Amino acid sequence: MDIANDADRLQVLLYSAYDSDTVRGMERPLLDDGVPLMRMAASAVADTTMRLLDDEDLAVEDSRIVVLAGAGDNGGDGLYAGALLAQEGAQVTAVAVGRSLHDAAFAAFVHAGGRVLVLDPNADIPGCATGFSAGEAGERLQAAVEYAKGSHVVLDAMTGIGVSGALRGIPGTLASSLGRISTPPDRPALPHGEPTGDLPLVVAVDAPSGVGVNDGTLPGAYIPADVTVTFGAMKPCAMVPPAAYACGRLVLVDFGFDITDPMPAFEMTDSDFAAESIRLPHLEDGKYSRGVVGLVTGSARYPGAAVLTAKSAARSNAGMIRYMGPQRAQDMVLTAVPEAVLGKGHVQSWVIGSGVPSSSDDGAGEDIQRKTIAVLLEHYALTNDDSTEGRQRNAEAYAMPPIMVDAGALSLLPAHVPAQVVITPHAGELAALLNRLHHDDADSPLTPQDIQAEPLRYATMAHELTGATVLLKGAITIVVGTDEEKRSRVILSGRAPAWLSTAGAGDVLAGMLGALLAQQGDLLADEPAHLPEVAASAAYLHGLAAATASESEQRGWNRPELAGRGKQQRFSSLGHPIIATDVIASIPQAFDELIR
Repeated sequence: MDIANDADRLQVLLYSAYDSDTVRGMERPLLDDGVPLMRMAASAVADTTMRLLDDEDLAVEDSRIVVLAGAGDNGGDGLYAGALLAQEGAQVTAVAVGRSLHDAAFAAFVHAGGRVLVLDPNADIPGCATGFSAGEAGERLQAAVEYAKGSHVVLDAMTGIGVSGALRGIPGTLASSLGRISTPPDRPALPHGEPTGDLPLVVAVDAPSGVGVNDGTLPGAYIPADVTVTFGAMKPCAMVPPAAYACGRLVLVDFGFDITDPMPAFEMTDSDFAAESIRLPHLEDGKYSRGVVGLVTGSARYPGAAVLTAKSAARSNAGMIRYMGPQRAQDMVLTAVPEAVLGKGHVQSWVIGSGVPSSSDDGAGEDIQRKTIAVLLEHYALTNDDSTEGRQRNAEAYAMPPIMVDAGALSLLPAHVPAQVVITPHAGELAALLNRLHHDDADSPLTPQDIQAEPLRYATMAHELTGATVLLKGAITIVVGTDEEKRSRVILSGRAPAWLSTAGAGDVLAGMLGALLAQQGDLLADEPAHLPEVAASAAYLHGLAAATASESEQRGWNRPELAGRGKQQRFSSLGHPIIATDVIASIPQAFDELIR
């Protein structure tokens, strides 16, 4: 990875996530050199906790703090942090969830005046009673739950990044009693840093216990955090939904990792990233060189989608819009966008399917738009036929302009297509697509809830099955494509406020993405690995326009703060409701913000 200076390095750290094995590999040279990583981590956790208490107008010396301490290094981080807080006057109790505790951290914690509650009767912790009965073990567990619920802060240091799968035993019981089971936190989407007023506050040490650290799932009971203090580098669970929604505010402790060689598992978009996909006009430009978007959107039943895609594409830096659709939709498009041209012609990108009924929706005969889309998509179908004719057909498919396939067109998607086909399903549409293309158990079809529980898994499955670039819509949008080495590449975008979940928002995204694809010229043909970047940039731009329209500081994902780099920025603007046309009206402002 090309990192020119420290500013570039920090930018990579803040917008990249690395799997746990890669993080351990980056830690090793520092540990071998004797760098006190555990003390650095604990100091950041203690500092973050004191800031949280201050935000709630609670004095440290009046606070009750519980440390859920596991047996490993993560528990050691929590105990050292608890010791620092005890030294500041807090009443700190450690709940030992395993059979041992980190020796040095335990000694420091006890020396600072911390108290310890042991839950496992088979534990071997110096100075602590063990060997108690099963009945007393149950009473101790219940007491620990009640004490934690009545505390001001819980430091979650049970598992860190060292556990995969659902929590079991004592940690699992504590997580189910104090947190949630397999579903995202049920709370309003508030602006970044806004205090909730709910106690206890939960500070996760490196990662919330119970989340899928490397895949972003919620496999069982877990403890949602108000703040996650993560060490060295971002972990996937801090970016990938639904686990990302359980992490709360993110604080990154920079250990000084060398990130020149390690490849991130996931990337998050930012304004600089998105701006790279915007083509500025040239002095010699005409309408054709600026990019022509072809739309096969809207239908007799849903003509409004034609208007939304046409208006959003026209506002998103395209040189011209061509529209194909039924008469009523044509009339509405020309009224809204008189610059649009009707009928066939040369285009640099296609947008199809928005507002077009799926086959299961259409009870009044085949929609004319579906017939047009089926013919168009046939040109993108790849074959395994290795004959001269088969190779020629595949070459023609790869030579087709990029195409964005949405909504009703997804049911017409061929089984295998080139990467310049971008599909943009929501969870329900992706479930239907995968059920049609591939599912081993026909008696148990995928549901939208399955997709929401494991969005990364199923977005990746759709990419691998079809070859298409997949944009799975959500509060954190997931884009799965390929890089220059034909490896899978995942880019995320979490810029949008929750106000964007409104009718027609997907149609607006479709038009914006079509315009960004059209303005790339020959770049996508020469460098197809650029395509997932354009898709993720469109999602970011869409979210930025929605944030502008709603005047909201809330977003699906917030950049982490750097520990020790000043007080968090606090916002008070939750914003207000919007409709899809409000987002379109704000597209020019979003472009202005990026290109400035």
